[in-house]
Amino acid sequence: MKYLFIVIIFCLCLFVGYVIYTKYNKRKKFYSALIMLAEKLSVEINFSRERLKILIENFDAGTKKNLLGIDEGFISYLDKKNELTISDIFSKANCLKQDEKEFILLFLKTLGRSDVENQTKEISSFLQRFNEKKEETEKEFKKYGSLSLKLSVVAGLFFTILLI
Repeated sequence: MKYLFIVIIFCLCLFVGYVIYTKYNKRKKFYSALIMLAEKLSVEINFSRERLKILIENFDAGTKKNLLGIDEGFISYLDKKNELTISDIFSKANCLKQDEKEFILLFLKTLGRSDVENQTKEISSFLQRFNEKKEETEKEFKKYGSLSLKLSVVAGLFFTILLI
């Protein structure tokens, strides 16, 4: 019974570390996908002049899953099914901070609001800020993501030794 309890404590420590690691990894992947979406929108708006909804729907499916559902929320806003609010757009994106959500919401609100030239300039401006955020999240992931896994193993071993 004692050994079962030790294994459960060790697994619990590993699980906590893995959850923290996953949070930082999701943020990093989200910003990479958001940058790819913004770059695609910038190029496609200039050259194909396709409708915004079609551009987002035709975005790469592998990268689309890393957008944490904001693309689906934005498409439903374009279909007039819901409003463009933080709770509607970011229902699945719980790893993002509130100020990040507000900034991304501002980006989504500006899409399709101006002519092609100004739209491209606005997307470029947002793209620069997204790149800064991506670098910041990569640093946080390297710092805290791997640290959380290592600390969870050490904590699990500490409690194992303590209980033996």
